[in-house]
Amino acid sequence: MRQKLLILYLQNSALDSRVVGWTRYDGDTTAPPVSGDEDEPPYATGLDALRDGWRTIQFSALEPRPGELSYQPGWQSF
Repeated sequence: MRQKLLILYLQNSALDSRVVGWTRYDGDTTAPPVSGDEDEPPYATGLDALRDGWRTIQFSALEPRPGELSYQPGWQSF
């Protein structure tokens, strides 16, 4: 059995906030992950996923950084 990952992007840091984006990765298949192939999120909130048996971890939010701080973690505007 291989690991399956479900990454939920929530509206804010509270587990009971609304899911606004998601990604699935399945270690059992050789097919590449496909983004945007589902119209509805697998769960309405992070808490719903937790109640269904998924383990949760929180990633730090990526904040935009000005040019002089571009060496710090964050997303870059293009």
